Amino acid sequence: MLSYQHAYHAGGPADVHKHAALSALAKHLGQKDKPFCAIDVFAGEGIYDLSEAPAVKTGEFQRGIAALWEWNGNIPQVIAPYLAQVRALNADGHLRRYPGSPAVLKAALRAGDHLIVNELHPAAGKALRRWARGDSSIAIHHRDGLEALIALVPPTPRRGMVVIDPSYELASDYADTAKALVRATAKWAEGVFVVWYPLLADQRHLPLLNAAATDIPLPALTSELIFDLPGLSDAPGLGLRGSGLMVINPPWRFDAAMKEVGDWLATALRLGQSASHTMRWLRPPK
Repeated sequence: MLSYQHAYHAGGPADVHKHAALSALAKHLGQKDKPFCAIDVFAGEGIYDLSEAPAVKTGEFQRGIAALWEWNGNIPQVIAPYLAQVRALNADGHLRRYPGSPAVLKAALRAGDHLIVNELHPAAGKALRRWARGDSSIAIHHRDGLEALIALVPPTPRRGMVVIDPSYELASDYADTAKALVRATAKWAEGVFVVWYPLLADQRHLPLLNAAATDIPLPALTSELIFDLPGLSDAPGLGLRGSGLMVINPPWRFDAAMKEVGDWLATALRLGQSASHTMRWLRPPK
């Protein structure tokens, strides 16, 4: 289905949660001299304009990046590069532009690193091509995201990470994502896989996590940011209760970094008084 448009949710709490983690992971990969490849199979657009109608209509960014824009307290070092990127995009001091996941990943690239982005939605794909135009470090694909996940791994170079962020418009998307993950991790057992999932009232994400824990013989952890809000527009009638991230093959000590980021976001974002963060291992490292 192609009705989902991420522009309505750009910069919201779920985006901030996901992008802070992606920035930290990409920076970690860049600590070694060896080149790496980052892959985004549901890339969306490169940059979003928060002053345009979709973002203004939902106002989700007000609970997300706008809260961090106005934050005056201490900031965890691990999240500083991500926030610095947002500041650099809005050098005039007015929050208007927000980086999508392709831009967050691109900011961490060094000479010799590569970024592969994929987007099936025609409008988002056009914006993505416009954003990436002329950059030889970026390869762009236009295909189904889960098909791309299986087809594009392992990349060259083999060091790297892939982010999987489906729209979950259909209930079957959870099972389909789990099946694709099993196949992709079997092809690229050394890759880092980051899967975002919504936390809804009916907990429909649980089969996805259970499948990963039982069918993928690799370390995996989850980071879940719980909202105390009346419900966001991602899931009309159900209400988005929170944002979940599953990281398969997390780098050494990333669990501590993700706990620090998630705990801080639960305080810094405008998520309500009972907002919380939980990090746990689905399958601990051996």
